[in-house]
Amino acid sequence: MTKKFPPISNKLPVLMHGADYNPDQWLHDPKVLEEDIRMMKLANCNVMALGMFSWAALEPTEGVFTFEWLDKVLDSFAENGIYAWLSTPSGARPAWMSAKYPEVLRVEANRVRNLHGMRHNHCYTSPVYREKTAIINGKLAERYGNHPAVIGWHISNELGGDCHCDYCQDAFRAWLKEKYGTLEALNFAWWTSFWAHTYTDWSQIESPAPHGENMVHGQNLDWRRFVTDQMTDFCDHEIKSVKTANPDLPATTNMHMTDGLDYRKLAKILDVISWDVYPTWHDYNNDIELGASVSFWHDLYRSLQQKPFLLMESTPSLTNWQPISKLKQPGMHKLSSLQAVAHGSDSVQYFQWRKSRGSSEKFHGAVVDHVGHEHTRVFKDVADLGRTLADISEIAGTPTPAKTAILFDWDNRWAVQDAQGPRNSGIHYEETVMAHHRAIWEQGVPTDIIGSEDDFAGYKLIVAPMLYLCREETGQKLEKFVENGGTLVTTYWSGIVNEHDLCHLGGFPGPLRKTLGIWAEEIEGLYDHDRNGIAMAEGNELGFNGSFESHEICELIHTEGAAVLATYTDSFYAGRPALTLNRLGKGRAYHMATRLKDDFLGEFYKQVVDAAGVERAIHTELPAGVTAQVRTDGESDYVFVMNFSGQEQCVKLDERSYMNMETGDAVSGELALPVHGVVVLKRQA
Repeated sequence: MTKKFPPISNKLPVLMHGADYNPDQWLHDPKVLEEDIRMMKLANCNVMALGMFSWAALEPTEGVFTFEWLDKVLDSFAENGIYAWLSTPSGARPAWMSAKYPEVLRVEANRVRNLHGMRHNHCYTSPVYREKTAIINGKLAERYGNHPAVIGWHISNELGGDCHCDYCQDAFRAWLKEKYGTLEALNFAWWTSFWAHTYTDWSQIESPAPHGENMVHGQNLDWRRFVTDQMTDFCDHEIKSVKTANPDLPATTNMHMTDGLDYRKLAKILDVISWDVYPTWHDYNNDIELGASVSFWHDLYRSLQQKPFLLMESTPSLTNWQPISKLKQPGMHKLSSLQAVAHGSDSVQYFQWRKSRGSSEKFHGAVVDHVGHEHTRVFKDVADLGRTLADISEIAGTPTPAKTAILFDWDNRWAVQDAQGPRNSGIHYEETVMAHHRAIWEQGVPTDIIGSEDDFAGYKLIVAPMLYLCREETGQKLEKFVENGGTLVTTYWSGIVNEHDLCHLGGFPGPLRKTLGIWAEEIEGLYDHDRNGIAMAEGNELGFNGSFESHEICELIHTEGAAVLATYTDSFYAGRPALTLNRLGKGRAYHMATRLKDDFLGEFYKQVVDAAGVERAIHTELPAGVTAQVRTDGESDYVFVMNFSGQEQCVKLDERSYMNMETGDAVSGELALPVHGVVVLKRQA
């Protein structure tokens, strides 16, 4: 039977609600803290992320520490029932450090060392930087590791970027020696015989550079892997330095939507996953596509540890760094916040609590505006959400019962971007992945976003769009998954290269050829104005007919045991297979040879989800733009019904008994949803 996960913190075993708090910006006005405490309670906030960029306030000169202001803040929190994720300040170092130890400053790919400034402008390999972070972190741990207000450690902030200094070059070479052992093995894996790039000494190897080597794809891929490992090692260094006083305090670091780090590796050293999201709501007439996209990322971060995560940053109103800083329309704050909870978050937190008075984020949204009081629309929205989170807090700790997964590897993502293949003007890997996810999301089907090293056994349906980098081991795992009764969906540009970005020989899709029952002979990139299409075969097993437009990519395939479900309608390959189904063991594997649009994907996944025996959150057909997600403890299901359509909608519920968790009222028949409406229902599991 499904059960809840243990609370992230036993001190606060409920849904968390709060914001980034920067009292060090207001030390000149002691009344601010008193006002902030009063308003935090009014806003129904129970936790703050504290001290994130406070190094200069904590250590104004080398070796001189000033913790008194932080003592006062944390003691005030404890007296008022407010808790803190206490941050390590390594996201931005003080000026005295950059001046005295210039080696801590980052060197860019052009081999020029940066000046002091910005955030994350530091080298994670630098011995001095590691020493200084260990000292300040150790002081924080000793002083606050057992403070009653502290519930965990917030490590740095949005780790990212890379450094190309001499320390990092030496570390990269050591990493490569550990991985390959010999230069002969490295040269073969990188295929350096191309363009006479063979290395004869380890010292010749450098990181990719705009004015040097950047066309060896295996080298580019390994540099990204090294950066992930080095960043993870630095984060682990920080975690160890703060766990000295109280090893039981959980540690997290707030992730962001970046392609620079493989977060699955970083996730292995964290106690809980947290991430930051800032969608551009209301860019168009409805928010369906964006709502689905944000859900994809929530699903990914939940899947990193297969347990509840934390929404560590969002905006209660607007940002100030996007091209257009648009306000959230009425209802969107609640909808977008509960969307995170629906997909597995046990918190809703914001950047920021109080607007800064100066510098680059002084106009970024906040709970407390420059006016300085609670009588604003945004503050009311935040307070109302806080009450809702309190009403539904029994959801905290519950898992999401996903039997569908999308395969999304970071190194595949990197390799696709670097491939120089059929459409260098844009092969749109992420957009394609999200289009498949959206077609499933619109049916209210819980979905995990997994990596090729994860366990496939618990899923009924796995979707692997553009699995360009496919290891032999991954091919074997997917083959076994299908043979054991699973359903697999793949697309063009799959099974092309191995883990070194070397092409599979013997015919594409390489390790997937037996599973898919096809041979991919050629692939054509279409111009933006080009179109092709597919015609469904009469009496096909999917059970729907018609023609559908395709674009961008057309793969020319031969069947090797697979059944043809649809053929191309145009070009010299009209009539050739475009959609196939191969039966293998107890399962089935579908292959889309061309990029198809939302109309086809919607019809396709309706049939595939049913055939795979995947449960929807609600057994009903949802209106366009309305989705449903479910969390469960095995006894009760918690169903979130969310309206991203931009219009009023009505959902016909199935015959099970439901209760509105905010009002306690029984709900049956039809459920009315206003624009940006969201309802949280409870039913027996």
